[in-house]
Amino acid sequence: MQLTSPDISQDKAVPQAHVFDGFGCSGGNLAPLLSWSDAPPETKSFALTLYDPDAPTGSGWWHWVAYNLPARSQNNQAVQRSANQPQLDGGIRQALNDFGTYNYGGPCPPEGSPPHRYVFTVHALKVPSIELPEGASAATVRFMIHANTLASAAITARHGR
Repeated sequence: MQLTSPDISQDKAVPQAHVFDGFGCSGGNLAPLLSWSDAPPETKSFALTLYDPDAPTGSGWWHWVAYNLPARSQNNQAVQRSANQPQLDGGIRQALNDFGTYNYGGPCPPEGSPPHRYVFTVHALKVPSIELPEGASAATVRFMIHANTLASAAITARHGR
């Protein structure tokens, strides 16, 4: 499986348009366009995650979890400019991120820390949907994604301030 983006690149800095706007950061907070290919033929849905393993929390920081994207999806345009709500058109869901919102929250490491890694991942799932109650944590949703992943691909970008 492959993941590509015209907006972010492996081991490169995240452009300001995709950085969080808040917590002392001033970016556009727009999810980068992500496109994927070569998913397993038995794929029934997709999920997207953005995770910062370097956040000083002891467990990282979930910036974005979108799931139940249809198997016919080849990019994240349906959720790129998503509203702060758990349920989107077509049954697509978003988990509560660690900023306390239901949409994309871009990179925003603490001031003075070294640049953090931001792992953008697409997951091909063996189930048509993950059914969890509204308000399920990103970690709970990620557990269900992990349990149902057939294949995944990632781009790890960096951001510091």
